Amino acid sequence: MICDKLKKYLDDNGVLYQVRRHGEAYTAQEIAESMHVKGHMLVKVVMIKSEQGYMMAALPADRRIDIALLRDGLGLKMAALASEAEFRKLFPDCEPGAMPPFGNLYGIPVYVDRRLTEDPEILFQAGNHYEAVRIKYADFARLVQPKVMEASRKAA
Repeated sequence: MICDKLKKYLDDNGVLYQVRRHGEAYTAQEIAESMHVKGHMLVKVVMIKSEQGYMMAALPADRRIDIALLRDGLGLKMAALASEAEFRKLFPDCEPGAMPPFGNLYGIPVYVDRRLTEDPEILFQAGNHYEAVRIKYADFARLVQPKVMEASRKAA
């Protein structure tokens, strides 16, 4: 079931959303394939650790995070991928690795790759490995107020 914190936030803010079930999947590309959606519509969440603490990067599933681009764009001295063991405690109501791109609900800043802004709707994990939430990108941007930037490169 969609994580309680996310459901309450969406409901309290009058967001129209659709919860879609899919086969159990652990990577963004597996989810996109399972749901028969293009990878650019599905949000992949990547956790980054830096001298400023943890941050969440949201990018299309068909792209890879570019740590150097993110680091330079934010003027950071150090930025690296955070391991699941490092960040899992930050999302107590989510299955490990299935957190939605709503870092603001957990006190974590969110950075969005500009390519996610190009589609009117986005799809993302609902806090578990078998459901996804579909909402308008405009609603996501209004609720999360992420910083939009260049943060990815084509997946190999």
